[in-house]
Amino acid sequence: FLAVCLDGSLPGYHFQKGFGSGSNNWLLHLEGGGWCNSVASCLSRKTTPLGSSNFMEQQVRFAGILSSDTSQNPVFFNWNKVKIRYCDGASFAGHPDSELKNGTELFFRGQLIWEAFMDELLSLGMSNAKQALLSGCSAGGLATFIHCDEFRDRLPKHVTVKCLADAGFFLDEPDILGNRTIRSFYYDVVDLQGVAKSLNMDCLSRMESFKCFFPQEFVKNIRTPVFIVNPAYDFWQIRNILVPDASDPRGKWRPCKLNIHSCNPHQLEILQGYRSSMLKALSESQQIQGGGMFINSCFIHCQTWMAETWHSPNSPRINNKTIAESVSDWYFDRRAVTQIDCPYPCNPTCYNMDFTRG
Repeated sequence: FLAVCLDGSLPGYHFQKGFGSGSNNWLLHLEGGGWCNSVASCLSRKTTPLGSSNFMEQQVRFAGILSSDTSQNPVFFNWNKVKIRYCDGASFAGHPDSELKNGTELFFRGQLIWEAFMDELLSLGMSNAKQALLSGCSAGGLATFIHCDEFRDRLPKHVTVKCLADAGFFLDEPDILGNRTIRSFYYDVVDLQGVAKSLNMDCLSRMESFKCFFPQEFVKNIRTPVFIVNPAYDFWQIRNILVPDASDPRGKWRPCKLNIHSCNPHQLEILQGYRSSMLKALSESQQIQGGGMFINSCFIHCQTWMAETWHSPNSPRINNKTIAESVSDWYFDRRAVTQIDCPYPCNPTCYNMDFTRG
């Protein structure tokens, strides 16, 4: 079986060689972009960069955690940096034995893509790494949780290996009508693409496989130190888990979903409840040996790959530390890092997305 994207094209990545003190250190960043849970949605992904390398740009800008600029990325600026493109629709975890044999020409090879990237990067010098960090945002953040221990196991024992999941802590919560929208969506993704084989064995022994696609169910089984960056008001989760369109037929939540400052007191109360659920789920994840977290009260989704939110003069801070500073304190074991913000609207440093402007 070849490692190929949904449409059969070869997967792609962007590479920037490390230099100086960073030449033996490696940072991998797994791209995000949701999932496809049906033949129709996977077929429509085939004609986008999220399903085919034929549509990917040859060059992308490396910013935030991928930047080579010391002012924007004081710690990882000179590491070998790899942006791994996402073209399988199942967080690098699908399996070919689930491919449909009825001529749809869809390839479910996320796990093989992940393994092919590992082989390729090890041959390019990652096998000589001194330090390594696997990171990813959104669906790539979920993939970081799923593959973190595998990443650790592929590298020599003496290497310092850690993982950083950005906006990948998707909650198994009911929507505002009490429907399990995200649960049934994840059930379909796992079922369609045969994801169970990539999921945590301990978790699978305790519950149904689709539940083990939620980090809160398997995060306590991860052996490798993981740092979790997540906003408590993750706009993707608010729009797709808490208030999916079907749960708000009259559009009462529309202004709130576009700009948190437009939420009325009742809506804010529901958002505070969602934050509480997230903090409760995260408190159980604190059992990870050597883990850390940065949970700010911002209305945003991914925060590590943009200079504005990773590390800049006006980046979000908790206890006066940016995300980049918190991650480096944790990575280099300078101190234990569990940064949990007070509830919205208490943090004036937040970078809150505003979708009302176009």
